[in-house]
Amino acid sequence: MSKIIATNSRVTLHFALRLEDGTEVDSTFEREPAVLVIGDGNLPEGFERYLFGLYQGDQETFKVPPEDAFGQANPNNIQEFKRDEFAPDMELEEGLVLSFADARQSELPGVVQSFDDDKVVVNFNHPLAGKTLTFEVKIVDVQ
Repeated sequence: MSKIIATNSRVTLHFALRLEDGTEVDSTFEREPAVLVIGDGNLPEGFERYLFGLYQGDQETFKVPPEDAFGQANPNNIQEFKRDEFAPDMELEEGLVLSFADARQSELPGVVQSFDDDKVVVNFNHPLAGKTLTFEVKIVDVQ
């Protein structure tokens, strides 16, 4: 009898994460399956909730709203910097991911949203914030 997925279950699974237009964000279906422990923080809690109650061999596809995935985009996470706060020889381009130190000196990634000679607008929201995602899973093993 196979085990049901619950908190602290060690789960081996294949997954695919896609945007609403079908663009694939990540997938393990062509690679080795992922292994995780439910509740260890490796998977956002919202995604874990969709796995509860599944068994080895189950294959399901879920629509995951932003609240259960990477949250809504927060306008306060878009910051404007003076251009001269960046190295003069730094090649800026929209979509460029930069690393910033936050107040705790942790690294915080930000994406250049726009820039001109005077200012640089950086978005610190998760790139998938505000997006509804399709989460396809195939449960390989549950321990």
